[in-house]
Amino acid sequence: MDTLFYIVAKIVWFAMRPDTVILLLLVAGLFLLARGQRRWGMRLAGAGAGLLVLLAVLPLGGPLLRPLETAYPPQPEVSDIAGILVLGGAEVDDVSAHWEQPNLNEAGERYLAGLTLAHRFPDAILGFAGGSAYLAGPVVEADLARAIFTSAGIDPARLRLEGRSRNTAENAANALELLGDEAQGTWLLVTSAFHMPRAVESFCAAGWTGLVPWPVDFRTRGAARSPGWDLAANLNDLNIGAKEWVGRIAYRATGRGVPPAQAAGCLAQR
Repeated sequence: MDTLFYIVAKIVWFAMRPDTVILLLLVAGLFLLARGQRRWGMRLAGAGAGLLVLLAVLPLGGPLLRPLETAYPPQPEVSDIAGILVLGGAEVDDVSAHWEQPNLNEAGERYLAGLTLAHRFPDAILGFAGGSAYLAGPVVEADLARAIFTSAGIDPARLRLEGRSRNTAENAANALELLGDEAQGTWLLVTSAFHMPRAVESFCAAGWTGLVPWPVDFRTRGAARSPGWDLAANLNDLNIGAKEWVGRIAYRATGRGVPPAQAAGCLAQR
């Protein structure tokens, strides 16, 4: 069932991505124009082109990302913790496999935060959850995590690496199974700020308690970004924000996530 959900989720999200919708409008419009259906062809192509120009000028992803990134405070006050759990997603699997060394994407702050916290709390377990986002990935994210953490001086005995999960829900369930009794106590959950609400809701649904969200990799700023011309950045932000909101809805509908009010009960009391 988990594999079926994974495959269906990939297909549905591919069809719902804002960039996919824009592309389909343009292609459909050009197809109808080629067949002589000028009226609807112009409408669809015009809608696609209009959305593309609008998105190039306006940072439409900001309003979607900001509520996600402000859900939990950055760098909260913590003292006695049992462990630090870093979620995968910062790795560039195919490039890492080709060059035989870890390569990270724009979410690399997850690793920086994990290492910083590991040195700050030398008695805490350093955990990682992440297998591959693909059905047959070139490398397992947990293997890259081991290489990164140990090369930075982390004692391998402190590491708990989960390498089977393909999404956030599996991160939560598989990490809990791996840690067993070690999952008790206060655990810092490290992931991108925009991903933190869905992560907390998923971990709560899986049975975690005592969580302290540690958001990193922020994409928004205090004030809304001014209109300009940056199609790539605006489209990327919109895709990320839309994916998180759709993902939260899908996770709740399938029991892989809980509502925010219920998720609050899984957080550590400070």
